[in-house]
Amino acid sequence: MEEPDIRPLDELLDDLYRGQERISQVDIYRRAVAAELPAVLLTRIAALPQGEYAVDEAADLLGGSAP
Repeated sequence: MEEPDIRPLDELLDDLYRGQERISQVDIYRRAVAAELPAVLLTRIAALPQGEYAVDEAADLLGGSAP
């Protein structure tokens, strides 16, 4: 299976974490839906255990790249 384009995910994480240290899975998911990320990326975010994540943790778990 081909890997999805993760640039929208990286851009979302860059925007979300600007000035923030940790963000909840719920907030990441809400912003991803609002940004109309592809379904495959939304599925990855929805699969994260609930809790708060630093940008590097979120990027690692979601397959993105930390800024």
